[in-house]
Amino acid sequence: MTATPEAISLAIAAAEAAADKMATDIVAIDVSEHVVLTDIFVLCSAQNERQVKGVVDAVEERLLGLGAKLLRREGERTSHWVLLDFGDVVVHVQVAEERIHYAIERLWKDCPFIELPESVTAPHSVHGN
Repeated sequence: MTATPEAISLAIAAAEAAADKMATDIVAIDVSEHVVLTDIFVLCSAQNERQVKGVVDAVEERLLGLGAKLLRREGERTSHWVLLDFGDVVVHVQVAEERIHYAIERLWKDCPFIELPESVTAPHSVHGN
């Protein structure tokens, strides 16, 4: 089983919203083969807690505008790592140091990465998918 087209569209929209707020190292990982509760993880980094909040707000606004339902929002108190759970897509916004420390990509290295538009990957991403 792979991620649904709807989940892929939401993941791309989340990545675009994050890029609009200057998030970096944005990736989307299809975890549908390994996780029952979601299809895609979208990961991105921010330079500080204030930027994390801006990215989170932009992603939430964009996906809610597309009709997605926010099931859970966690980590907002400290804003080092905020998780937005939209069911089929889970967005992780982390301060860069936290992202390096936890290295979520390493945990899911056997899962396929979803190709994101160049507008998301080229200007800000270190990953360069």
